[in-house]
Amino acid sequence: MNLSNLKPAEGSTKTRKRIGRGPGSGLGGTSTRGHKGAKSRSGYSKKVGFEGGQMPLQRRVPKFGFKNINRVEYKAINLDTIQNLAEVKKLEKVGVNDFIEAGFISSNQLVKVLGNGTLTTKLDVEAHAFSKSAIAAIEAVGGTVVKL
Repeated sequence: MNLSNLKPAEGSTKTRKRIGRGPGSGLGGTSTRGHKGAKSRSGYSKKVGFEGGQMPLQRRVPKFGFKNINRVEYKAINLDTIQNLAEVKKLEKVGVNDFIEAGFISSNQLVKVLGNGTLTTKLDVEAHAFSKSAIAAIEAVGGTVVKL
């Protein structure tokens, strides 16, 4: 065996169906598209949600609910996560940039520190928002809270 006589395994490749190449091929004429109609034409693409002229689902079902345009969404980070991060990276001040580097948040997200878990080391924690229990836990071990 050498490069000049390599070929794929038996049955592993199929020949492409060459449609629209005349009646002798057996795949001429309508070229496997059936007869007439939009689907037989070139350039046809069905609109998303189109149901053949029937009123589509997204228009049959009424709109409901309320989206508050002033809602501020925070990414929650617990105290035990902050404790682990501080121990691994040997930090005394934990900020938003540390959370981004660790992969907890992306650069455009806001952080809220929640009080789940325990904090054992004195830390200066910097975030956009804090829960009351988180503030109490951080200050109980002598740390400080910095709101951005």
